[in-house]
Amino acid sequence: MEKRVENKIEDNKSSLALENRKKLTLSGVIEVISFDEQKIDLTTCLGNLTIKGEELKMNKLDVQNGDVIIAGSIASIVYNGKVTKKNNESIISKLFK
Repeated sequence: MEKRVENKIEDNKSSLALENRKKLTLSGVIEVISFDEQKIDLTTCLGNLTIKGEELKMNKLDVQNGDVIIAGSIASIVYNGKVTKKNNESIISKLFK
């Protein structure tokens, strides 16, 4: 029988460290949405994150732990919205509480 190990990123635990606008270290990354040399879009446990700059490169991507290191000339870091959690309760079970 096959066992699966799921990604264990702690809820609402995220960090962002920018060093000299050249190196960005992130944790709590759930998914890389898009990536090119000028813009990187990520989904984190705290919301969608857009990084803009020039000559952006992903030096490290650890999907298991949610860690990402980005190098390049970083111009802006913007959170775009909140990630909503799915509620596992059905509408019917909510009605009969």
